[in-house]
Amino acid sequence: MLDGMFASVTGGLTGNYITPYALTMQATTQQIGYLASFPNFANMLVMLIAPLLAERVGSRKKFILPGVFIHALLYLPMLALPFIIPTNQVWWLIALVTLSTAAGGIIGPPWSAMMADLVPTEIRGSYFGVRNRINNFISLVFSFVAGGLLQIFTGDTRLAFVIIFAGAFVGRIISLYFLAAMAEPHPSLPKNGTRDSLAQITRGLFSTNIGRFIVFVMFLSFAQNLGAPFFSPYILKELKINYMSYQIIHAFTAVVQILVMTWWGKHADRVGNVKILRICALMIPFVPMLWLVSSNVVWICSVQVYSGFAWAGFNLCAGLFIYDAAPQENRARYIALHGALSAVGAMTGAFVGGNIGDYLPQIKGSDYLSLFLLSGILRLGVVLLLFRKIEEVREVEAVKTTELLFGKLRPSELAKSWRNFYARVRRIRRPRE
Repeated sequence: MLDGMFASVTGGLTGNYITPYALTMQATTQQIGYLASFPNFANMLVMLIAPLLAERVGSRKKFILPGVFIHALLYLPMLALPFIIPTNQVWWLIALVTLSTAAGGIIGPPWSAMMADLVPTEIRGSYFGVRNRINNFISLVFSFVAGGLLQIFTGDTRLAFVIIFAGAFVGRIISLYFLAAMAEPHPSLPKNGTRDSLAQITRGLFSTNIGRFIVFVMFLSFAQNLGAPFFSPYILKELKINYMSYQIIHAFTAVVQILVMTWWGKHADRVGNVKILRICALMIPFVPMLWLVSSNVVWICSVQVYSGFAWAGFNLCAGLFIYDAAPQENRARYIALHGALSAVGAMTGAFVGGNIGDYLPQIKGSDYLSLFLLSGILRLGVVLLLFRKIEEVREVEAVKTTELLFGKLRPSELAKSWRNFYARVRRIRRPRE
């Protein structure tokens, strides 16, 4: 819990502000695409080798700790970049973010496998729901800190980014301290003493339940990143929204995730992960499509509320499904393959989006809106075609979707209550003469 809290300080300070940092260096749309795609390519490579390296070290924790330390150190050259590199700053930033992502990515599979061994199966949904809720709250608070700094130092954002990246370094170092204090359970070994290789696991991608899920996430990640990396430049460059309003827009997503994360987690323990994944996956394609409706800040914030609700359930249950579906002795390898192929999808999507945006027919005079529409259409296609064959892997309670979302209140009764509420509001606004 404490490791996650301080790691969230780092994530909150930097998560929404790498792209704005690049924009202060006059990054182009193509470079923004590379800023999203190159780190994901590095992430894919290191995730594939992470389980093997951790096994050679002999201890997952001893492998994780140096990776976290390197991850923390890389924030220092990022903060110094505008002062020590006079030219090609964007390309240097892309290189540093790529190295930082690789350092963070290589510890992902061993850390996830260790956490899966530490947390009992029957409470995983509740535990990670609470953990994610706390982490999202801290991340939100420090996102506002970063946005406030950029607003205060509008005339010289370099100083603001120095403080932001210095804070990110400190947060990651403190999280390293708590990681070092964690217990490490001994990983399970198969009866024959050998684990399946990544090549053996990969051959079963299209014939096993967990393999089909990994393929589904890869293609969804591609469709998502065709448009998602360009939301920040759309907000900052095209709509010319200031840093604090930019952070408020992102905050709506974070606040909703904080509110619903434990709710999704409890339901996951009860009804399983697949049912929640199906509900959320059908909601996700409409997020970028809704961005096309209006550029009004209130509308964009409303869409972010919807987005936060859908992605909170999907991201939580995607991780839990891998924990449940992967054999314990090969769990780190499945987590690595899942992360690597998801990174392949993200990398390819961002790369394609950054290079085709100028060639798409503009919508309302915007290349970004064209990418958002294409992203939404592809997301919907991926969900409809690839999610059907994914099945739950544990015995769970059968609950109707309407009951899951609304409790025992039927949608017709919910609609009636909303009509009564609306009628009362109208009477308040238009009192009888």
